[in-house]
Amino acid sequence: MRNRSAGQVAHSTVRPHPETGRQGPIRTFLCSADGIPVDSVYDPGPAVYETPPDTHRSASRSPVFVIAHGFTGDVDRPHVRRVAGVLRGYGAVVTFSFRGHGRSGGRSTVGDKEVLDLAAAVDWARRLGHARVVTVGFSMGGSVVLRHAALHPGTADAVVAVSAPARWYYRGTAPMRRLHWLVTRPEGRLVGRYGLRTRIHHRDWDPVPLSPVESVPRIAPTPLLIVHGDRDGYFPLDHPRMLAEAAGDHAELWIEPGMGHAEHAADDALLTRIADWAVGTAG
Repeated sequence: MRNRSAGQVAHSTVRPHPETGRQGPIRTFLCSADGIPVDSVYDPGPAVYETPPDTHRSASRSPVFVIAHGFTGDVDRPHVRRVAGVLRGYGAVVTFSFRGHGRSGGRSTVGDKEVLDLAAAVDWARRLGHARVVTVGFSMGGSVVLRHAALHPGTADAVVAVSAPARWYYRGTAPMRRLHWLVTRPEGRLVGRYGLRTRIHHRDWDPVPLSPVESVPRIAPTPLLIVHGDRDGYFPLDHPRMLAEAAGDHAELWIEPGMGHAEHAADDALLTRIADWAVGTAG
């Protein structure tokens, strides 16, 4: 696997639609730029089934949402599938498991090298024929979509960060103190591996990666939406406000009343509004 080029497909499973016979969801392993196999799923959404049989041309006219899950999530988790199901009503969807999560290879670096996993998924979406890519990230995935947009300008056409941190090493809440124990202690990493299906790298960051708040000024002019709940138990409201202030006029900030943290707290109505916003940014 490590000899494959970045974004190359290792294998795929293609199922035809039962009525039309056209291509349905594809499940495959992509390869990140540093050689990590990334378990990925592509759902072409309703456009392929409702248009003439030129699948490539249909895909090029519709958006694709690339979903970056939170820490300890993976492509098969019910909350990730629910998010994909809502966004599928607006276009194609790519979901994937970050390194160290689910069936993907490697070990989690908790937001650092995960940018390479997202880059492979975005590149795959482009190669499938989509002219417009919207990245949507939750919690750790939110920090990754921000850093990806800053480090790979122009590869995403719109960016949505939900429940994302603004800065690294935050320990101001009890859930974040528990997360730091999980990541930094050997016994915590064992809990992550066997209890949460998440394999966590034992090495500290070296160098420390560009932080989310340092990333957002570099995203312009790409449209950016920052979404955060006012009952988020992980990151209080100074995080989204810091991100929005650093991003400037090109970013939009939604503070959601009564919302908690990440995918579990993002209900279908909010996901629908996010999809409407993303489609609207096409002009």
